[in-house]
Amino acid sequence: MQTKPEAVTEPMPSSGASEDGPNDASDVQGSVSDADAFQILWEVKMKKRQKQPTLPDTVTKLVTEDGSKVYVVGTAHFSDSSKKDVATTIQEVQPDVVVVELCQYRVSMLKMDETTLLKEAKEINLEKLQQAVKQNGVMSGLMQILLLKVSAHITEQLGMAPGGEFREAFKEACKVPFCKFHLGDRPITVTFKRAIAALSLWQKIKLAWGLCFLSDPISKDDVEKCKQKDLLEQMMAEMIGEFPDLHRTIVSERDVYLTYMLKQAAKRMELPRASETEPKKYMPTVVVGVVGMGHIPGIEKNWSNELSIHEIMSVPPPSTSSKIIKLAIKASLLALLGYGCYHAGKRTIQLILSMPSPHYYLQKLREFTF
Repeated sequence: MQTKPEAVTEPMPSSGASEDGPNDASDVQGSVSDADAFQILWEVKMKKRQKQPTLPDTVTKLVTEDGSKVYVVGTAHFSDSSKKDVATTIQEVQPDVVVVELCQYRVSMLKMDETTLLKEAKEINLEKLQQAVKQNGVMSGLMQILLLKVSAHITEQLGMAPGGEFREAFKEACKVPFCKFHLGDRPITVTFKRAIAALSLWQKIKLAWGLCFLSDPISKDDVEKCKQKDLLEQMMAEMIGEFPDLHRTIVSERDVYLTYMLKQAAKRMELPRASETEPKKYMPTVVVGVVGMGHIPGIEKNWSNELSIHEIMSVPPPSTSSKIIKLAIKASLLALLGYGCYHAGKRTIQLILSMPSPHYYLQKLREFTF
């Protein structure tokens, strides 16, 4: 299945009129044609684009066969230095496309802060759990809720929400003329379902147990290490070490997907034409990719390969263990509901019998019977 990178938005700059220039929009429209306006903005962008950009050490430069350039920024999801690296890279190269390690199910991270994340984690209830299970399946839904709790735990310890580098990328992309913004990661629902399908029943229980009781404090040394290495991915890597099959689905397959999306974004771009009679003109594209630093080696490894994402986008049918767990959860919920109804009904009958009027009539009924 061949899919194109999903565009969130195509930011366009808003240019204000100069002090000596016209203040009325109609005056501007009358004096500058669309073709001239495009040419002006394009020239501004080209002047800002550095031929020999000064880039952070966390940036890896890749080149396609047709000359397009891809600058991949390796980031830590809980690091202020990563945000600065992303901003610097976009300002230096003035890209045509920015690709981030997000999917449509995680795009809300672009407007998420520490308060929002902690609030969502604290408001996890039975209704949200049922909704997650209904949308993503039993194990995938449970994993999604548990990973939210993990992110909230790290956020609480470090005082910052994950994804700051993605929010920075979006903000900087909005400042670059004609820059598109793409979501480059595989849908998290597909990743979860493929990951869960790779585990045995015992491994699923063990993984869920480990996530449920993750509450170790994060020291100041860990915070400093976070600036050099992605703390969240490091924690995931430690857990994946116990489950080798997870590495293939959570890391290796997503390396392939991210590489594929970066190469799609880096295809030569067609320049806009003033009229249909003008010949089409193409030029190499400049792309900035923003991904967790744990994916950089895999992207470099896969860059020269012919890639297809058809197989890694397929979702296996629910396993027998998943069906058993789903039935067990439903049975538990029904049992709790039944117990609640029985307990409430028993208390209601006791309350009615304790009232004066029913007690009087029951006494009369006994007297009449005897």
